[in-house]
Amino acid sequence: MNSGDTAFVLIATAMVMLMTPGLALFYGGLVRKKNVLATTMQSFITIGIISVIWLVYGYSLAFGPDVGHVIGNLDYAWLKNVSLEPGPYSETIPDLLFCAFQLMFAIITPALITGAFAERMKFPAFLAFTILWSTFVYLPVCHWVWGKGGWLYAMGALDFAGGTVIHINSGAAALVAALVLGKRKGYGRDSMHPSNLPMTVLGAGLLWFGWFGFNAGSALAAGPIAVLALMTTQIATGAGALSWILAEWKIQGKPTTLGAASGALAGLVAITPGAGFVTPVSALIMGVVAGVICYLAVIAKSKIGYDDSLDVVGVHGVGGIWGALATGIFASSAVNSAGKGLLDGNPHQLLVQATGAGATIVYSVIVTYILLKIIDVTIGLRVSSDDETQGLDLTQHSEVGYNL
Repeated sequence: MNSGDTAFVLIATAMVMLMTPGLALFYGGLVRKKNVLATTMQSFITIGIISVIWLVYGYSLAFGPDVGHVIGNLDYAWLKNVSLEPGPYSETIPDLLFCAFQLMFAIITPALITGAFAERMKFPAFLAFTILWSTFVYLPVCHWVWGKGGWLYAMGALDFAGGTVIHINSGAAALVAALVLGKRKGYGRDSMHPSNLPMTVLGAGLLWFGWFGFNAGSALAAGPIAVLALMTTQIATGAGALSWILAEWKIQGKPTTLGAASGALAGLVAITPGAGFVTPVSALIMGVVAGVICYLAVIAKSKIGYDDSLDVVGVHGVGGIWGALATGIFASSAVNSAGKGLLDGNPHQLLVQATGAGATIVYSVIVTYILLKIIDVTIGLRVSSDDETQGLDLTQHSEVGYNL
């Protein structure tokens, strides 16, 4: 056991936990004032839901001994056999700390999806969806990619900190959720401008800060790869913010604060799978491309005709796919011997990355659709028209966010 590595991952774990309250602020500022508390509540309470699931069976199914290359077994249920000594996933930090670090990833993933159905899902339906989706979608995909014995792990898929497991997975589910629930009442007709952009920027700042724990912490050691991941994260994020507002300026005539925050998030998403595998120059390219294509995906939403309230598909889905593929292109053995991409003489890696992204999209889309339909038939997904008009803060929680 290494005390330096342990201290580093302890701090990284706390930073990743802060990302979900940051997401709550980011999303809460983007909705109308009558839905700000309901929206922030969905992210915040996810911390509680997934913490319990992770203890009881989540960690075991994600990282337990492999069963058929698709899921873990229940050897680690209730954290049995998870000790304070190094375990199978790290030689220098306690096994329980690795478990805690991965818990924070499991928390934020279903929270990301809530942006797609913001302002229209019943709270009981949200609770059921979060539990079911985490169990039947997140845990298997997590095992595929990161669990020892998982089929994508065995294939050699590169996902340093969750491009496939978190962003592609949640982006695909978000698209299904937006389509199944349908458009918000008055979408395309009524004003649906953000209620509090400064709050959104604060949330974006907390996400950016926490993402250093997300990416650098995934090295699981206070060493050179963590340093590389921190630097590539910073470069890609700055480049994403810049390229988004430049594209926005060119197409819509003005650069916006929301565009800068969204571009930073696009850069963060794109660099996540490759943070510890690519050079800072490659991170610059990944961030620039992410800012532009995610912006184009967001403005295409209205033309395609679906209501992804807070652009989860455009930023996390599209940005995640680009990041996974770009990792297959730019991964360099010069900076990390564990990764070798197309430009480093290994074109097969790009095929592996595309396979991982494609399989995750197909699985997430199918299972998410089934889960949403089950919930709709049993308890109902969407609030009534009157409740939606009045706002979810009052109708779901009997609270008011702004008493002005």
